[in-house]
Amino acid sequence: MSEKEPSVQNDFMMEKIKERPINKGKLVRRMLLTAAMAVIFGLVACFTFLSLEPVLSKLMNPEKELPKVYFPEETEEMSPEEMLLETPTESAETTPTTEPNNSSQGTDLAEDQIREILSGMQLNVVNYTQMYSSLSDYAKNMQKCMVTLTGISTRKDWLNDVNESSNKSSGVIIANNTKELLILTDYSSLENAQRLNVTFCNGAETTAEYKRKDPGTNLAVVAVQIEALPEDFVTETIAVASVGSSNHKNMLGMPVIALGNPMGSVNSVGYGMITSTSGQVSDADVNYKLLQTDIVGSPKAGGALFNLYGQFIGMITHDHNNKGMENLISAYGVTDLKKRMEKLSNDQSFAYFGIYGTSVSLTVHEELEVPYGAYVKDVLLDSPAMRAGIQKGDVIIRMDDSSVNNFSDYVSFMSTKNPEESVRVAIMRQTQIGYREMYVSITLGERK
Repeated sequence: MSEKEPSVQNDFMMEKIKERPINKGKLVRRMLLTAAMAVIFGLVACFTFLSLEPVLSKLMNPEKELPKVYFPEETEEMSPEEMLLETPTESAETTPTTEPNNSSQGTDLAEDQIREILSGMQLNVVNYTQMYSSLSDYAKNMQKCMVTLTGISTRKDWLNDVNESSNKSSGVIIANNTKELLILTDYSSLENAQRLNVTFCNGAETTAEYKRKDPGTNLAVVAVQIEALPEDFVTETIAVASVGSSNHKNMLGMPVIALGNPMGSVNSVGYGMITSTSGQVSDADVNYKLLQTDIVGSPKAGGALFNLYGQFIGMITHDHNNKGMENLISAYGVTDLKKRMEKLSNDQSFAYFGIYGTSVSLTVHEELEVPYGAYVKDVLLDSPAMRAGIQKGDVIIRMDDSSVNNFSDYVSFMSTKNPEESVRVAIMRQTQIGYREMYVSITLGERK
């Protein structure tokens, strides 16, 4: 037995320990699972950061809300010329009169005095030159309110070459909300532009972005960031236009100047006078007064109309001239544009009712016994008005608690509303026994 012991021990010491075999399939699965979990974790972290970053930024760096741009509503006003004629004299204040005051007599007297002064003047070529030199200086000064917008588009042709094209439009600076300069322009030639550049009166250039567009008029407000402009540029180099009125009693014959591109080229100028204010452009839920002039320009004219008192009174449009008068400059009256300009400047949506309308005149009221209110001339297809049952020939007399005595009251009410708001509308509808009052509830849509 003693001889066998070394043999057993040697056999034991010679045994080999085998390593555990590696399960390659299981290892691969674990690696893939780990990688997938890492990707998922990264995506969740990225999404969480992107979601919370704006909120945290606002909490850490709160921005003040931009002040709202506001253009006061107006009623019929006296023109600047009429205001000058209304200045009382000392004798009128001290001398009692037994006859009632007649404003037309006062106006006639003032006109007689003007004629008398002019009859004693002999105008010559020098006076004529001085007059146009004065108008030229005025036009140069008003150019501070004007800009040129360039819409730039790029596209690749079939050879993969990049082609760049550009179109231009004129704009007028209508407001400064402390952060942005707001510019009113006709965007019809810029509609497909991929980027916008703005050139100011001194040749300085910067970029701009749309605030909002009005498809009914092809007008838009674009914004230029003030921080992108040189120091003192806003206060010394350019100017915000003074918004006047197109609702004066006697605008016929008023001298005006057209700036922008009335002649079809940038920074062109036209002088003339208003020849008609009876024109009207109808759009959904609003009517615009059309100011027509004797200024001969381009059929594609654009820009702004100013009076000689430094006031912006109309936005030039080339879409509504009568046949045979395509080359005469006409413009939307600024009074009817003010609420539109407000909404565009504040990036607010337009409430949409969906009617074409007009006011009921005294003659129609007396002869046809049509009630006063906003007369519905037509109802647009698939509009909130049609869905609520409004019909052609209805007369809107009240909206919520606001009386509607004419179409202007209707337009003013609609300018205060927003899409998706509900309105209770009182209408008068003609029946076999006369007009009958009815009520409908309407949820306003959005004009696009």
